[in-house]
Amino acid sequence: MTVVEHILSRRWKVGQNPSVELTFSVIDVVSDAVALQQVAAAAPLSYGSMARKDIELEPQGHGVWLARVIYQGLESEDFGLIAVDFSVGTESVKILEGYETTAYAPPGRVAPDFGNAINVTEDGVEGVEILVPTLEWNETWRHPDENINGVAYAGRIYALVGTTNAYPFRGFSRGEVLFRGVSGRKTRQDAWEFTYSFAASPNVTNLTVGNITGIAKKGWEYLWAYYRPQADNEAKALVQRPVGVYVTRVYRESNFSLIGIGT
Repeated sequence: MTVVEHILSRRWKVGQNPSVELTFSVIDVVSDAVALQQVAAAAPLSYGSMARKDIELEPQGHGVWLARVIYQGLESEDFGLIAVDFSVGTESVKILEGYETTAYAPPGRVAPDFGNAINVTEDGVEGVEILVPTLEWNETWRHPDENINGVAYAGRIYALVGTTNAYPFRGFSRGEVLFRGVSGRKTRQDAWEFTYSFAASPNVTNLTVGNITGIAKKGWEYLWAYYRPQADNEAKALVQRPVGVYVTRVYRESNFSLIGIGT
């Protein structure tokens, strides 16, 4: 059996979706399964920057088969960032203090001064759930196959997911971006596509909780306060007041340049 490429093979189509067609004759084969196997072995998996997509097989009689092998794909300049989508919404968070409070009391009485603490009880401050703005976005990138070394790349990304940026990233300062995850697939012989997900939360400074001022918190750090009862002599009551404010880093930091999509 013989596989011979035609002299008029390699018909090109150029434009937005380029392709090339290689044609072969498979000679002295009586089975279509064997003919297909022989063409698959003879035709390269890629042609230039394009990957083999389809094989068409047509009997010509007397043990001869005509095979058309189609290659398609994007040129190398189409690697890189190919799509960005984002959403601005809200999420529920619990706060212990507000920005401003107006207190009311019965005639002749003075309401205990809790500052801006919310839902104060004898045991502490319960706070309230509110909605705060969120920014989330996804970036889809196309990588050449030689830049993606399979399991090793997946392991590198795995170590970065669930971390915040140790250095400025996409215009955000250190600690403002959380790498939420990635999904990927191989789209052709020489290319992979990955979609990377991020969320942003702003760094803040000069926060005030009760009479404690000058508090700084990076976007994804966790702020909490410790309250103790203190005397409010005017209202003749014990009130809960913050005696300490704590800012705790709960996410590891990492170098997002290791993702491989720039900074």
